Amino acid sequence: MVEIIGVKFRTDGRVYSFSPAGEKFKAGEYVIVTTSRGTECGEVTSENHNIPDSQVVGTLKEVVRRANSDDLAKMAENRKKERTAFEFCERKIEERGLEMKLVDVEIAFDGSKILFFFTANGRVDFRELVKDLAGHFHTRIELRQIGVRDEAKMMGGLGICGQPFCCQRFLSDFQPVSIKMAKEQGLSLNPAKISGTCGRLMCCLKYEQDAYEYLNKITPRVGSYVDTPEGKGTVTDVSLLTGKLKVAIDNSEALPVTVKLEDVTLLRGVKGKKNAQPVEHEEE
Repeated sequence: MVEIIGVKFRTDGRVYSFSPAGEKFKAGEYVIVTTSRGTECGEVTSENHNIPDSQVVGTLKEVVRRANSDDLAKMAENRKKERTAFEFCERKIEERGLEMKLVDVEIAFDGSKILFFFTANGRVDFRELVKDLAGHFHTRIELRQIGVRDEAKMMGGLGICGQPFCCQRFLSDFQPVSIKMAKEQGLSLNPAKISGTCGRLMCCLKYEQDAYEYLNKITPRVGSYVDTPEGKGTVTDVSLLTGKLKVAIDNSEALPVTVKLEDVTLLRGVKGKKNAQPVEHEEE
């Protein structure tokens, strides 16, 4: 087992693991750490806890020290400089007529570098813009093109569910999402209803996908011929989450009956589609 703490550097949901180096930290404290970008000041999001060695990815770096009042003041000053840098860069982008949208600016804790994040439909020749920025700020300048999902993660906002974006709150990495997931979950394929503010398919389609795949595997499809306590018939409707099916009983003029999945035996599936395999249920 390895003792770690979780540290977050920006407002997005990515949390990095560091060794506490024998110290005890509480959530909400700030620490100084060394990262691939250099020295950074971050907020502790999870206090000391142990994880298996197998869960450690790469080399676990140690916390340098707790942040003091000077460090916090420097971090606050950097945030002010970032707003100024954002306004200056936006003005230069407009003056040069560049087809790009500035999303965020990040100044390294020690002031050695300024990163400008932007989106664009294609490649942008920003060499002259870099000269403008370097000449004004007199430090290392880096422009980084990001995608629309990364933009949503940085900017934040509310999803159609009324909750803050998942990508900003807790998602550390984006998972592949496909239209097939929406189909298997029985959702409307209207892009306006299954797309997030970023314009891409909603990340939450992934959350229940494994459950839907399992339920689709064990549940007869519409059109399947089944045996039920009410008699044999054809499935006319399926509710995956409730585990109930509507079945039109043979030679009956009554409305389809509602039966539970565990009371149904598949006799003949639908041609060209995968149907449920017989599932053994334990007797209570």
